[in-house]
Amino acid sequence: MDSALITGIAVFGLLLCTAFFSAVETALTVASQPLFHQMEKRGDRRARIINRLLAHKDRMVGAILLGANLVTIGASALATGFLVGMFGTAGIVYATAGMTILVIAFGEVLPKAYAIHHAERVALAVAPITRLVVAVFSPIVQAILWFMRIIMRPFGVELASEQEADKAAEELRGAIDLLPSAGEARHERAMLRSILDLADIPVGDVMHHRKDLFMVDADQPPPAIIDQALASPFNRVPLYRGDPENIIGVLHAKALSRTLWANRNNPDAINIEAIAAKPWFIPESTSLLNQLQAFRQRREHFALVVDEYGTLQGVVTLEDILEEIVGDIAETHETVPVGVRPMRDGSYWIDGSVTIRDLNRRYEWQLPDENAATIAGLVIHEARVIPDVGQVFTFYSFRFEILRRQRNQITAIRVTPPAKREKVA
Repeated sequence: MDSALITGIAVFGLLLCTAFFSAVETALTVASQPLFHQMEKRGDRRARIINRLLAHKDRMVGAILLGANLVTIGASALATGFLVGMFGTAGIVYATAGMTILVIAFGEVLPKAYAIHHAERVALAVAPITRLVVAVFSPIVQAILWFMRIIMRPFGVELASEQEADKAAEELRGAIDLLPSAGEARHERAMLRSILDLADIPVGDVMHHRKDLFMVDADQPPPAIIDQALASPFNRVPLYRGDPENIIGVLHAKALSRTLWANRNNPDAINIEAIAAKPWFIPESTSLLNQLQAFRQRREHFALVVDEYGTLQGVVTLEDILEEIVGDIAETHETVPVGVRPMRDGSYWIDGSVTIRDLNRRYEWQLPDENAATIAGLVIHEARVIPDVGQVFTFYSFRFEILRRQRNQITAIRVTPPAKREKVA
């Protein structure tokens, strides 16, 4: 057989191998790993192979790159040797130009373009061959990775990231942000974001503040305590003695009604402290995720929040945490957060106690909530003063107008988002 034909067939075969490695690298990088995870759960063997390869991505990518470089260099060397024999030193130029075009067009662009649009199909098709390639090149790749770690260590660069969990969480946040922002998907996206944020939000940000608490003095006669507890809109009522800071128990309306029925509606026969549950105190710095787990373990739905000095700050319930995820439960028919009223000019009348997270979640705003939990707290933090009614501030491109103030508390603010400020002006 003619040597030119043999060389041409060899170069063509090596170019096919280059295209194969390019398609494999692109497909396994672009394809959806969660999809393969679900396919493996349904019994797909090739999906299982892909998941095992992706579990050691550095080894897989190293093997693919090693194979791709070997076949590309081999094809270039064969073409150069053949053309040098035909045209002398000019053959080097011909081989360089020709192989560059062939490798880029047929070994890189075309296979990668196809793999991008058919990532899952390509990945499943090449999974067994890729596993074999990785197994063959694995010792060499491991040696190269070990050598690279030694070289990069003096520069403080680690090839294996120690922040995989944080990276995975950020990737998940990015995937959530790519969800559609209209209709039901918008609500689902907000819920998913809230779940990821539970570990970063302290209970102090969602608790019912002590100024809004309904408590009963345990020194009163049982009939008075029962009347107040049953008239309360809450199922659980803290009991205090002498000083509101001295919480001695939590009275549950159901337990109270059950005991009252058992005593034939005779309130004087009831020992209030005996049926009150022991108070459960938690620090205000406890994260919502930890508190949710604590609620499940203790099978309780109510906790009293204290600061670092042990001073009562408020109460937090299981419903408060659930509302942080799904939105306000009591007002599920509302299309806006409770305490917010859209105005015709594009601004919003907002109660000062509305949380920044609720506004960001509902309106896709980006107001910071690191230093303040409520919209009133944000204004005070940024203004560095307690504003008077009528004062106007501009922070983060938003316009804040103070509408109402009660003593040192801002109770109503008109907020104009950046996109609406020109219309208002």
